[in-house]
Amino acid sequence: MRVLLVGQAAFAEKVLEGLVAAGDEIVGVVCPPDRGPKPDAVKAAALARGIPVHQWKNLKGDDARAVFTNARADLGVLAYVTQIVPESLIGLPRHGTICFHPSLLPKYRGGSAIPWQLINGETTTGVTVFWTDAGIDTGPILLQRTADVGPDDTAGSLYYQKLFPLGVDVVLESVRLVREGRAPRVPQDDAQGTYDPLLTDAHARIDWTQPQQRVHDLVRGCDPQPGAHTTVAGKTLRLFDPRRVDGAGAPGTVLAVGADGITIATAGGAVRCARARGDGAKAAAAEVAVAMGIAGGTRLG
Repeated sequence: MRVLLVGQAAFAEKVLEGLVAAGDEIVGVVCPPDRGPKPDAVKAAALARGIPVHQWKNLKGDDARAVFTNARADLGVLAYVTQIVPESLIGLPRHGTICFHPSLLPKYRGGSAIPWQLINGETTTGVTVFWTDAGIDTGPILLQRTADVGPDDTAGSLYYQKLFPLGVDVVLESVRLVREGRAPRVPQDDAQGTYDPLLTDAHARIDWTQPQQRVHDLVRGCDPQPGAHTTVAGKTLRLFDPRRVDGAGAPGTVLAVGADGITIATAGGAVRCARARGDGAKAAAAEVAVAMGIAGGTRLG
């Protein structure tokens, strides 16, 4: 089957490898422009196989439409896509276009699905492959698989250790179902749909008066980006790799600084963060604490 692959990074690279191994013909790869001297992983993998690569800042131009049209693809596959793919393009492949999403749609539509699931304390997640339409993550569902959320999973660990490998498998299985003419199109129940905004610093500020679980979930949901943040002496402190621990004190009070991290009081408990970032790079929280003059009794926020 002729496949036009749109995506980026290691996820799209693994999908590309799986499609090639299955015998599909990759008629082109579309990915964003390179951000530095090192090419995107899927770009490098495609060029190594002699597959044409196309890169644009956005896909709204005539050049993109020409590539999608001339590809004469049987199927479009969106694998870890951060660019908007216009509706005029997704219908060009003969069977249409399918897309990967890291949640159990219709819940958690949008570009920050993984962080918001953690921030909201979800204990079950999953991946969805759906048929694209004019909406944002609203098209009919082709295939879904569930996964557990660990109590201390961060957005990074949840994606790389669970949703990444599961997602690649589900995308490849979905393409197989299309190839065999057995791919379902199950309409989403919009009444159950939720949509969350892109996660920004405005969402990542820590309110230490919140319950221990809420603070813990915010920190892990913002890990690795943008990093849940608080202040100390007017400077920004970002915290990562949290654990819930016993402890009591006025919310925002540093209870301890040690090799295992910085322990801060919340409402009804404490959170210990093993890593942190101040003015410099992310490092062991104890190192950052020394650099920023944080010790037991320091008030944050």
